[in-house]
Formats: sequence, C-alpha cells, structure tokens
Amino acid sequence: MHANTREKDMATKAEKIVAGLGGIENIDEIEGCITRLRTEVHDASKVDEAALKAAGAHGVVKMGTAIQVVIGTDADPIAADIEDMM
Repeated sequence: MHANTREKDMATKAEKIVAGLGGIENIDEIEGCITRLRTEVHDASKVDEAALKAAGAHGVVKMGTAIQVVIGTDADPIAADIEDMM
C-alpha cells in the first residue's frame, strides 16, 4: 500500500471514529496510547459503540465521559489526525 493510500485510509478511519464519538464538538480531549484512543467527551450518550466498531474498533470501554477506543497499533496516528480536526 502506498503511503498516500494509507494516509487516506487513516484519515477516513479517524473521521468515522470522530462520528462514533458523537462528532468533533463532543470531544474534549484525545490521545493515542499504544493500542487505544483515550478520549474525554462532553456527552457519553452520543457515543455510538456500533459505529466505532464499524470503523474498526476492537472494543470500547466507557467510564462516565472517559472513553477508550481499542483500535490497535494505529492509535497514535489516528489520534493525531483527530487532533488536527479539533
């Protein structure tokens, strides 16, 4: 896979994850942590676990407004893509 194709796939995945987290305006904070995206959202009820799994998440851990999205080794670059959207 060419670098540009991989970057586009990552950006698309990031957009889908943002949608699953309730939109960019619902995300207070996000960081990549090895295989997870650690996020803090305004409204946890807007988080769509099915959409996150459809975007490639292996799992979702909710603790109030702290959400962890398990996505594998692409966590850091996807977090960076999402930060660029914020």
